[in-house]
Amino acid sequence: MSEQQPSKAAPKPAAVMESQPWAGELPENLRTQFSEDVPETSQYAGQPYVVCKPDAAVAVLRYLKEREQFDALVDITAVDYPSREARFELIYIVYSHARNQRLRVKTSIGAASRPRTLTAVFTGANWLEREVYDMFGIVFDGHPGLHRILLPEEWTGFPLRKDSSILGMDQAWVKDNLGIESGQ
Repeated sequence: MSEQQPSKAAPKPAAVMESQPWAGELPENLRTQFSEDVPETSQYAGQPYVVCKPDAAVAVLRYLKEREQFDALVDITAVDYPSREARFELIYIVYSHARNQRLRVKTSIGAASRPRTLTAVFTGANWLEREVYDMFGIVFDGHPGLHRILLPEEWTGFPLRKDSSILGMDQAWVKDNLGIESGQ
């Protein structure tokens, strides 16, 4: 009796993010204040987000902090889309204790773009921007001390870029700095 080989199923298509318009006082205030600099105010799975032009990101986040009570910067992260002209989506997550609301502010930037630092608005942006730099290689213009925070200074490459091999980076670093073969 021969064993049957499992059939290879066709890969599932990528999920499409179906967002809905986000209505209310806050998105209306943002559209009024920033007009074409904020082309989208939407929500996905009940979570609101704002899309803004790269040059407007700091002004939008300052407005949210000073006028709309978003007093906490929760995180800054990025997503790498190597095939897009604006390769990186930069995502700022802020929280309002007064409103008990979380909001994402997204912008898309090219690989050579240098978005302005947010450290003058939220001092906690210092370490978060360093992490995004360390993992993706995004340089924040005006940052007071942009250098690696998670990886050794002599590390070559940016591990969360999709065109990079983290195993290759690790093997090279271990060999160059420890003089041994990587255990990967």
